[in-house]
Amino acid sequence: MTHSEFQRIVSTIPRHPGIYKYFNRDNELIYVGKAKNIHKRVSSYFNKKQSSYKTHELVSSIHLIEFTIVNSEQDAFFLENSLIKNFQPKYNINLKDDKSYPFIVIKNEPFPRVFLTRKLIKDGSEYLGPYTSVQKVRELLNFIKQTIPLRNCTLNLTDKNIEKKKFKVCLEYHLGNCKGPCEGHQSYKDYETGLLQIKNLLKGNLNPVISHFKKQMHDLVDKMEFENAEFVKKKIEFLKNYQAKSIISNQKLTNLDVFFIIKNGNEAYINYLMIQTGTIVQTKTVRIETFLDESPEEILSTSVAQLRDTFKSDAKEIIVPFLIHYPEEGIILTIPKAGDKKKLLDLSEKNARYFIEEIKNKQRLMLEPKGNDKMDLLKQVQADLKLPDIPINIECFDNSNFQGSFPVSAMVCFKNGEPSKKDYRHFNVKTVEGINDFATMKEAVSRRYKRVIEEKLPWPQLVIIDGGKGQLSAASKALYSLNATGKTTLIGLAKNEEEIFFTGDRESLKLPLNNKSLKLIRHIRDEVHRFGISFHRKKRSKGTFTNELERIKGIGTETSDILIKEFKSVKNIKQKSLNELEKIIGKSKANLVFYQLKK
Repeated sequence: MTHSEFQRIVSTIPRHPGIYKYFNRDNELIYVGKAKNIHKRVSSYFNKKQSSYKTHELVSSIHLIEFTIVNSEQDAFFLENSLIKNFQPKYNINLKDDKSYPFIVIKNEPFPRVFLTRKLIKDGSEYLGPYTSVQKVRELLNFIKQTIPLRNCTLNLTDKNIEKKKFKVCLEYHLGNCKGPCEGHQSYKDYETGLLQIKNLLKGNLNPVISHFKKQMHDLVDKMEFENAEFVKKKIEFLKNYQAKSIISNQKLTNLDVFFIIKNGNEAYINYLMIQTGTIVQTKTVRIETFLDESPEEILSTSVAQLRDTFKSDAKEIIVPFLIHYPEEGIILTIPKAGDKKKLLDLSEKNARYFIEEIKNKQRLMLEPKGNDKMDLLKQVQADLKLPDIPINIECFDNSNFQGSFPVSAMVCFKNGEPSKKDYRHFNVKTVEGINDFATMKEAVSRRYKRVIEEKLPWPQLVIIDGGKGQLSAASKALYSLNATGKTTLIGLAKNEEEIFFTGDRESLKLPLNNKSLKLIRHIRDEVHRFGISFHRKKRSKGTFTNELERIKGIGTETSDILIKEFKSVKNIKQKSLNELEKIIGKSKANLVFYQLKK
């Protein structure tokens, strides 16, 4: 959006608190912001004195602006963070993390089970966590199993079923791992007592659990049950040892969140310590990339909101190194100068600096390529492929289909020799019927670079097509139709012998298998293959498409998968006899498949 285009709508922008949303020509949300005065904040983006290149890049991509007025600055703050989390706009600070953190779930059912999960299901169950350390979670669960007998079966233990004596105790009961609620040997009240101890344990509140076991131990001693008392004593010792492993700040500090930030150029490192009942129960350091030259205060404010949401923190006090704008009601911001809280802040800083040092150590050990090494590698690619420019920006395309059906395409982008995941793209094939790998490739390449032309985006110096001469020719025709021939170097990577083809050349380029340029090209090819397959699986799991078998009435996904696994494709299944199908899926289903596929 140009300055003159903005002037046409400037009078319609409200002067109230709220959020503003920027969309590009594809109606894709690219930025969300909050403001006390939306009119004043949005106008600042179109100020001619704007010197930031990244802000200029954002403004040039804006095609549509939308606003949402809210009652207060706090409402704007939470709405902004919700939209960022859900839509992950390209130009917003976003704490992306490939990890799926584990939770411990207390299942919503009679005599609830307690187990590890990475999936949150809205069924009324209680989820504790998430936890940054799977090892710590498993250690806790192992202790729970050894000390607090709970069931781990999936029986429906309703009062009615137990009264009817539908179930029998299993081996777990005889081993002492379960008290047998299935046969009525354990009351629900007694079971709930164990669950309460578990909740305290998982929330880091160990003192009530230790007190409970001490009382139990003394009661057993009074009854002269010394062996059982010794067993309970070992539980207490384990808990005390576990407590000693945790970093105890001060039992009087209760619940706190501690944050520290180190900004280095376009990157920022934020450490988060979650304190509960004086104990550090979570610690996490994240590295984020900034897009619009945001200040440390802006970055930390956004990060605090996202990390507190991720780790479900309800602490009412937040310790930070400097004042930030955080309008959540009931929250105290503390900038400590001395005492225990200052020690916690110093510890958070220490963790952040250790994280940065670890990255540097990996670079020294060649576990992560140094910047200069990457540039040297890209220069080698330029030399090996005779490119006119260093391939700072490389894009790679691949087609994917499921059992010979439902084609999709994918594109990955590498910048400075590293994946630029925010620039990855998927393409649902729109113009191609059936399986036509060449036409599918032509459509994907055409759609990608039509957008590059329309939005005046920078062209990649190198485009890799996963495939041989046919796919490369299709991609070349796509560029020709856009009048974009010569805008970039186009190569195809044949899968069998890892040959590199150039447009119009009869002979391929064969680099040694240990050649660094070839290794990078293959790595990029493997990444687009992975990205495309994961997209296909995601669509498959959501039921976005079904194969020909699943369209047969009476044949579901399970039967279809059995047949595909056995015969590899629908085409092969069509060639099988009725007898061969019967051996795999039985007579009735075989009849359905055999006669429907023959139509």
